[in-house]
Amino acid sequence: MSKKVKIGTRGSKLALWQAYHVEDLLKKAGMESEIIIIDTKGDQVLDVSISKIGSKGVFTQELEDQLLDGRIDVAVHSAKDMQSHLPEGFEIIAFTEREKENDVILSHKDSISLADSSKPLVLGTSSTRRVATLKHFYPHVQTVEVRGNLQTRIRKMEEGLCDALLLAYAGVHRMGYDDRIVQELSLEEFTPAVGQGSVAIEVSEKLDPALKQQIIQACNHSETAFKLRAERAYLRVLEGGCSIPVFALASLDSDTLKLKGGIVSLDGKKRLVFEVKGSTENPEALGQELAAQVLGAGGKEILDQIKSTLNK
Repeated sequence: MSKKVKIGTRGSKLALWQAYHVEDLLKKAGMESEIIIIDTKGDQVLDVSISKIGSKGVFTQELEDQLLDGRIDVAVHSAKDMQSHLPEGFEIIAFTEREKENDVILSHKDSISLADSSKPLVLGTSSTRRVATLKHFYPHVQTVEVRGNLQTRIRKMEEGLCDALLLAYAGVHRMGYDDRIVQELSLEEFTPAVGQGSVAIEVSEKLDPALKQQIIQACNHSETAFKLRAERAYLRVLEGGCSIPVFALASLDSDTLKLKGGIVSLDGKKRLVFEVKGSTENPEALGQELAAQVLGAGGKEILDQIKSTLNK
């Protein structure tokens, strides 16, 4: 009998959806698993913005502790929550097939429109990328910090904290709230966070190589993995955590990989976007090429300014 794979996850409904999704993929490959729920710092501290807690490992640290001592075999995360530099001794071995990457506006009101500047609009979000993007394209829109799981955010919205929420389509769809989406935002304006829409599977490098290979075979979606390897390489050069408003999205056209991405200043005044193309043979090189273009065109100054503002 093969070993039962212990899957570590956060306890929110969305995190559990991701864990069950991985469990299903393993099951299809004939592998047994069990799910172990772990509380993280990001789940416990809800009254402080992520940029203030420190964005590195805020949703991953406790899971990594259990990977290291073998209490769990794999940790399941939203790929967009994964820091660009993993601590030594850990690796991402699989990315699941990506959901639609767009950001969406979710509301209990049906008359919400970003473009209509005649009506005041307050959007709830905890993402610096989304706030800065709104300031750039829709400066009339007000934002308010809203954290917690999706159900908590919806409750806060309905209690009057904001008119609508700005969220990733993937999470909204997976939680069954499609009927509350009032607007799907364009990838041109709201280019997503790196990795948005995919689930990442992290392991300790000490994991048995044969088991690791079985998990990769069962869960890794190669086309998604090419894209995310390019996006994450871009993020790695810019050292972007959850609190830095950088964005990138890769697409695949036969065997040509395109990577479009950039950075936006916190006040929304400066937004740099570039696109590079290359082969799937070296996705990381493509990410590095994009980063060099962005940094060389003024991105370094924007990045330094963002870091000094967030560190105050």
